[in-house]
Amino acid sequence: MPPRNAKRPTSPKQLIGGFRTQAEQQEGSLNLACFNRNPGTVESKLDNFPKYVRRQAITRFLSLYEIFKLTIPVKGSIVECGVFEGFGVMTWARLSAILEPVNFTRRVYGFDTFKGFPAVNAKDRTKVSRGVKKGGLYAASYDELKELAAINDSTRFIGHIPKVELIKGNATKTIPRFVKENPHLLVSLLFLDFDLYAPTKTALEYFLPLMPAGAILAFDELDNPLWPGETQACVELMRTKRLKLERLPFDPYIGYCRIE
Repeated sequence: MPPRNAKRPTSPKQLIGGFRTQAEQQEGSLNLACFNRNPGTVESKLDNFPKYVRRQAITRFLSLYEIFKLTIPVKGSIVECGVFEGFGVMTWARLSAILEPVNFTRRVYGFDTFKGFPAVNAKDRTKVSRGVKKGGLYAASYDELKELAAINDSTRFIGHIPKVELIKGNATKTIPRFVKENPHLLVSLLFLDFDLYAPTKTALEYFLPLMPAGAILAFDELDNPLWPGETQACVELMRTKRLKLERLPFDPYIGYCRIE
């Protein structure tokens, strides 16, 4: 039985909404205690990561794997909107290195302020979205991710051509500038995890025209009362373009469709 004084997880996304049971709230701290008691090296413990990470984290990785597989035959790069701690961009980079090692033209572009939410729209708020505020979901991961991406490049095939590029700043401004400065860009996967209305709408406006038939458009927070803005941007798109939104059978969050 978990001790009563077990600490709750501290990640902002874990604290918002209260959807977790008490046992789920304690699981992270209990796993960490086991991790710290293990006398092995940190590298050895990381190599055995399924022992220590929560089921939900493995679910997340498997979900991104399934989404990535859909993009393999499609020409274009991967655009992730909302990098946060970097789980997504580094997963896409690792999967590309493993499943398509010679596809050096497929890049992984990650957009984020790396300073939290730059602003919040009225469409981002509901009665239960109390955690949606300016500066929310702050993660100073930019420098670490650049270092990890370089380490990943150093050991993969054709690694002299960088796989990951991070675009720092308010996406409503950086996305239009990026598209203008990269006229070669095609997008095989647009993964939207900004959570908010305005940057999601900007991403759809500028990246959708660059997505060939068969490309994958994926949303991370559709139909989620905690993050209504992302759904609002999707609904506005569906007023002009019907989307066949599908889901993975084991993941409650991601909704995706193929561009026709």
